Amino acid sequence: MPVDVLTALYAATIAAGGIIGYVKAGSTPSLAMGVACGTLVMFGAYQMKQDPKNVTLALVTSAVLTGVMGYRFANSGKFMPAGLVGTLSLLMVLRLGYKAVTN
Repeated sequence: MPVDVLTALYAATIAAGGIIGYVKAGSTPSLAMGVACGTLVMFGAYQMKQDPKNVTLALVTSAVLTGVMGYRFANSGKFMPAGLVGTLSLLMVLRLGYKAVTN
């Protein structure tokens, strides 16, 4: 496998969410940020496969998404999409944080 699979699936989900946000609501910021963050995390997944200790890019991107989407969820109270992305991002931060500590 050329990438860390769970991180790659998370990256694809983030990018797909940005594309869906653009298609459904015409939100250019959703498209730009979803694809940008998905690309950064996907590159981080590739880096992790090359060196399992190199979790920094995916971890930082996931942490930023946790904060931003958690804040949006707290303000809106709507689980979709902010709550879902915030939850997935938090789970990814926990996973990657564990990998950073144990490797």
